[in-house]
Amino acid sequence: MTAAPVLVSHADDVTTLTLNRPDKLNAFNEEMHGALRKGLESAPANGARAILLTGAGSGFCAGQDLSDRLAGNAGPPDLGATLDSYYNPLVRAIRDLPIPVVCAVNGVAAGAGANIALACDIVLAARSAKFIEAFARIGLIPDSGGTWFLPRLVGEARAKGLALLGEAIEADTAEHWGLIWKAVDDDALLEEASTLARRLAAGPTQGYARIKQAMHAASANDLTAQLDLERDLQREAGRTPDYAEGVRAFMEKRKPGFTGKA
Repeated sequence: MTAAPVLVSHADDVTTLTLNRPDKLNAFNEEMHGALRKGLESAPANGARAILLTGAGSGFCAGQDLSDRLAGNAGPPDLGATLDSYYNPLVRAIRDLPIPVVCAVNGVAAGAGANIALACDIVLAARSAKFIEAFARIGLIPDSGGTWFLPRLVGEARAKGLALLGEAIEADTAEHWGLIWKAVDDDALLEEASTLARRLAAGPTQGYARIKQAMHAASANDLTAQLDLERDLQREAGRTPDYAEGVRAFMEKRKPGFTGKA
């Protein structure tokens, strides 16, 4: 029996999605695309209040499985169609989720694998992990949001260096540059990422959704538009049960019991 391309588990209001093609360094094929999108999109409906994304084996994700892409192609592939059908919907699914997505990069994250990680809300990486914008090595441009994420996270100079040279950077450098949230010791990665995901799952889910919405809108808004958006989202957040509970808990000097309900 063929192993599932993505392993799905659920505990403590956290859905864990594990890319599961370790013999291919979890490189993407069509089956894995479908399974990952299904796992992401079904998680909130199944009661998840946070998602943890990681990879099986020694790598997080090596990007596109080129052998899968080339199989059966008689002529040049339409890579734009591949992006329209698979990668772009996947990035949008991650960004549009109303719950936090934590990514634990446990090994190499190359090409689209790197940019799928960067699409997540909080990224932790094992110190042995490496991020590689490998596209130029085969004559391509960074996709899966790479040309959008990189300059916003690390600035244009470093983004161009990463994209044009295709050189690997280590997790500690990625943290120093602001590409990821934190680099951690290899043997502590999953425990720390799981603890973080559980913390987020127990938090004010409706507030988190609005934080994501505001942050994602900021790059396209001027200050006036962003202030108006903050006003509107704060009005909504102030009417949630979690806000009322947060205020009560603060006044009563106790830990809040957030439910995440609208």
